[in-house]
Amino acid sequence: MQIGIMSGTFPRSTLEEELDAVADHGLGCMQFDLSSARLTHFPDRIDEDVCDSIRGEMSTRKITMSAINGMYNMIDPDNEKRQNGLRFLETVASACDQLDTSIVSLCTGSRNPRSMWLPHPDNSSPEAWSDLISSMQQAVEIAEKYNVTLAFEPEVDNVIDSAKQARRLLDEIGSPHLKVVMDGANTFHKGELPRMREILDEAFALLGDDVVLAHAKDLDHDGAAGHLAAGTGLLDYDHYLSLLSNLGSEVPLILHGLTEEQADGCIAFLQSKIA
Repeated sequence: MQIGIMSGTFPRSTLEEELDAVADHGLGCMQFDLSSARLTHFPDRIDEDVCDSIRGEMSTRKITMSAINGMYNMIDPDNEKRQNGLRFLETVASACDQLDTSIVSLCTGSRNPRSMWLPHPDNSSPEAWSDLISSMQQAVEIAEKYNVTLAFEPEVDNVIDSAKQARRLLDEIGSPHLKVVMDGANTFHKGELPRMREILDEAFALLGDDVVLAHAKDLDHDGAAGHLAAGTGLLDYDHYLSLLSNLGSEVPLILHGLTEEQADGCIAFLQSKIA
């Protein structure tokens, strides 16, 4: 199981310096964000020379791009913002071949107008589901056009807030271009922590065949996404990593929710558990 890191964990003034830090920590893969290449939020295009530079700098350091972020709020209450997000997704997808990656990470989003990662009571409404299906169908058309895989993450504060909802979305969309990011720290609703193993087992039973990427972070309470460094909270990592290792294929394990100062400890923690 290859351990990687999320873009931005090692903040530097240039892409080269950030990649040096990734390599210096012995990490061989990243979930990449265009901000690491100093591109503006939602760029209209990614020039070929920029793609060549990113790919070359990563290759020189033997770092692979396990996935690239294409996240936008897929159920934003403002339809114009949803359409802007789709255009951004196409920009990212169109660059994947040149960037030497094939997975684009998504966030299913929230009705909260302030952030796609904040809860909102309307996330469970039929209207939110309808908007998600419409957005995802358009997103999958983009994925098919550029032959990439979209990977969304079930998260308790999003419209897809459970493994059951994720399974429903996968079945309703019915595309081989739609897969899942698994994050064990994001799956527990209020009152579910005492049933941790049961909840994790259910998530992998429902979604295991569709998991293409995994996240490693931690949590200290249920009812919200975890934001702690791996190994510093309550997540049963022995069980979580056992379930990941039993998947039909090996998936990258991406650290995030940690500071640079915590990186060495988190890497050592995961390596010891995997061993």
